[in-house]
Amino acid sequence: MSIGAVIVASGNTSRTQDFQPMMKIGSISIAQRIVATLHQAGIQHIVLVAGYNAEELEHHLNNQGLIFLRNEEYATTGMLESVQIGLRYLKDKCERVIIAPVDAPLFTSLTVKKLMKSTGAVVMPMYEGHTGHPMIVDSSVIDAFLSDSGEGDFSDAVSRVASEMTVIPVEDAGILYDADTTEDYTQLLDTHNKQLVRQKISVSLAREFPFFDEKTAMLLSMIDETASVRKACSRMNISYSTGWNIIRTLESQLHCPLLERIQGGIGGGESRLTDKGRKLVDDFNRYVCQLSSDATKMFDEYFGEDLQ
Repeated sequence: MSIGAVIVASGNTSRTQDFQPMMKIGSISIAQRIVATLHQAGIQHIVLVAGYNAEELEHHLNNQGLIFLRNEEYATTGMLESVQIGLRYLKDKCERVIIAPVDAPLFTSLTVKKLMKSTGAVVMPMYEGHTGHPMIVDSSVIDAFLSDSGEGDFSDAVSRVASEMTVIPVEDAGILYDADTTEDYTQLLDTHNKQLVRQKISVSLAREFPFFDEKTAMLLSMIDETASVRKACSRMNISYSTGWNIIRTLESQLHCPLLERIQGGIGGGESRLTDKGRKLVDDFNRYVCQLSSDATKMFDEYFGEDLQ
């Protein structure tokens, strides 16, 4: 089952003067912690919806395998509109989607895994009788979220979409804490840090030197999706020249074109993957997915639950 995630980081909800997503809790930032937790749970398709200080945040999270989207109307809209941007992107790519507001960073990967195994259109975790974040939604209700009237806050939209909310109990007090209550979650943070030990595997194909990795695969996928090298680079927060350097290096190593370039037209030129390029990306992604699954089993076998 393909499961994605939307991290909502479009506003500055901190009650301090600091930019909340980049505030440190422990040795890493709030946003980095959420990304690490989602990766630890095995989620690969992660969209970050930024708005306030978007360029700074995207630069901060470079090279972490994220898709960057923006809520340009963040100053006059709420969480629902940012969630809709992420869901609109993931609706045809994932069967279920985790929704994680950036100001609630202390949930654990075990909670995410429980949500992933749950059933129900909209599922929330509950600790000692109180629900918290993140939540997971099924693809069957994404269209309802996208067409919601937007009245009230995000919780009102959730109530309208899900006539019956599914709640699952978790042993994770972190689901209840936001990033402004530092005096209350110092102990939780220490526990979370111990649980954050995870495998981190990088995969690349090489001849004389590495020429194809997960970043390259994502770039090609984004080009095929947007029909534009420039738009693909923007979503990944890399420069246009860097994107073309990656493509030229790849084509020179494989001795064949991977892009079809269509010049001119009213909307300008387009770029699409060739059949060989598309097959290469699909095969590589399946290969990485299988490696990740096998590595997770080995991690559990060798290190057990003491490090999770």
